[in-house]
Amino acid sequence: MIKKIKVGQLKPGIFIDDLNCDWLHHPFISNKIKIKNEHDIEKIIKHGINEVYIDTDKGLDVAEAPTKKDVDREIQGELDKLTDTKLKTGSRALLKEELVRARKIIKESKETIHNIMDDVKLGKQIEMKQVETIVEKIADSIFQNKDALISLGRIKQKDEYTYMHSLSVCALLISFAEHLNLDYKTIRAVGIGGLLHDIGKVKVPIEILNKEGALSEEEFNTIKEHVRDGCNILEQCKSLDDISMYVAAHHHERLNGSGYPDSLKGDEISIFGQMSAVADVYDALSSDRCYKDKIIPTEALRKLFEWSNSYFKKDLVEQFICCVGIYPVGTLVCLKSGMLGIVVDHGVKGLLYPIIRVVYDTRKRKFITPYDRDLSRPSDTGITDTILNYEAPEKWNISPEMYL
Repeated sequence: MIKKIKVGQLKPGIFIDDLNCDWLHHPFISNKIKIKNEHDIEKIIKHGINEVYIDTDKGLDVAEAPTKKDVDREIQGELDKLTDTKLKTGSRALLKEELVRARKIIKESKETIHNIMDDVKLGKQIEMKQVETIVEKIADSIFQNKDALISLGRIKQKDEYTYMHSLSVCALLISFAEHLNLDYKTIRAVGIGGLLHDIGKVKVPIEILNKEGALSEEEFNTIKEHVRDGCNILEQCKSLDDISMYVAAHHHERLNGSGYPDSLKGDEISIFGQMSAVADVYDALSSDRCYKDKIIPTEALRKLFEWSNSYFKKDLVEQFICCVGIYPVGTLVCLKSGMLGIVVDHGVKGLLYPIIRVVYDTRKRKFITPYDRDLSRPSDTGITDTILNYEAPEKWNISPEMYL
């Protein structure tokens, strides 16, 4: 049985099934560990991990601990409180039309980020005009239809993760900042910070950055230096706004002080740094990396929510979820009717009522001619359908991006 316990309840003989923290905040070879001695426990505590999931079938039990099902039920209950949130309405470009432009922006942005990083490696200063031009194009696309660029941003090859991650965090932050009704100057500065937040990784040896196995303590410390290295690089950019610097400097800080490089706590972390931490972890969790496979965007949002009030501010995470949707555009879902479909729009009634492009019948186990289904309205036959759960596209051999 899988249960959730506080790290203070750990003892030798317990089998940890999940360390329950984002991957760049621990150097362990796996999220699954059999506790052998007190040193193992001290190492877990040292890295700021507060709660873990244990497997009582593989190790000792903790009698009073809640089961994973209990925890999931509690999280779902909290998320259900957000489901009546009405999403912003207004004129915007059709997803299909904006996807065409977004693909061009992504191609241009990747080339620009690549060139910037190459220049920095050679000791050159960042050409801020290039950065500003790209960020303005990304912002314009987000304002037209945020889901186009953000959904395409989740499609990453492992060998281009660093470039695409910078682009995705930039897009997510611009969308998040607009959702929070920040002014354009601030939105632009947040976007610039997002595009440059990982610039310090140019100083990390490639063999460490792309290592597939566990990092040694020394390698882990080297990785963490990318934040300070990035700040040193950005300090050379005289026109850089303080907001952009906060985004880069604080994206690995955590509310409870377990982050790096300065172990800042609570309001010591700029609001823009807190925003970037949420966007950074969300994109990292939902992307394939050389040492970790991605998880479904909806599950990534659930993990963010679970970690709120410990690593992130709860109200900020809730706003982020309302911004991207409980079922982000491009998510594959299974309907109560047995049909599979891709979320193509959030709809306006609430977070549980998106518009679905139905593509597969699980009962007949066959693809069908795609059609759109607005879950806020009954069908022509008067039947109301609902989302049963989200699905892994790989399980059904479905590429959601093909249907957007």
